[in-house]
Amino acid sequence: MKRNVVLKLSGVERHYGQGDTVLTILKGADFVLHSGEIVALVAPSGTGKSTLLHVAGLLEHPDGGEVAVNGQACEGLNDEKRTAIRRSEIGFVYQFHHLLPEFSALENIMMPQLIAGLPRKEAAERAKQLLDYMRIGHRANHRPGELSGGEQQRVAIARAVANAPTVFLADEPTGNLDPETAHYVFDALEALVRQSGLAALIATHNHELAGRMDRRVTISDGKIVEF
Repeated sequence: MKRNVVLKLSGVERHYGQGDTVLTILKGADFVLHSGEIVALVAPSGTGKSTLLHVAGLLEHPDGGEVAVNGQACEGLNDEKRTAIRRSEIGFVYQFHHLLPEFSALENIMMPQLIAGLPRKEAAERAKQLLDYMRIGHRANHRPGELSGGEQQRVAIARAVANAPTVFLADEPTGNLDPETAHYVFDALEALVRQSGLAALIATHNHELAGRMDRRVTISDGKIVEF
């Protein structure tokens, strides 16, 4: 099966100023992510994993180079167009679930769909389907505080893919979970990627989970290199 390139980083630079010092995080970084594949980003803390995800997800502008999503070069776009691409094409999950505490699991997943203009009935139907797919349909009306850590992360994953993005970015999505729960959450995520053709880049310290992914990459001297 031919896999399309859905995310491409070309010669990406990212620098931060610290007083009189310039800290270089990414230095001519190149990376390609294909549809239907899961890539592990494994690197020590402080090497730029989160920076890479933020640049790839159009949350930060690179200082040089280009980020393309589904063939669309993004660096020349204004913030409104970048935001539109981010909303429609990119899903994010972080180590902490960031669910809205006053809303139920179902409502949390409906939210991005409603913002995108989907009718409430359709948004609710899709949210229910995603909860069932993640095996937590029976928890649809529970608020985040009433869910376990694994359930919270599965709701967060469902919310991230509610608008059918093509790119999924995750920053230590199982970092707060015990090993058994982490594997359960990853199983659900992997099934979702395989079924939908998502392209996933997942930063993790869990080498066992990383070994289950299609490829492993790290950041070395500001560049992205494969293991």
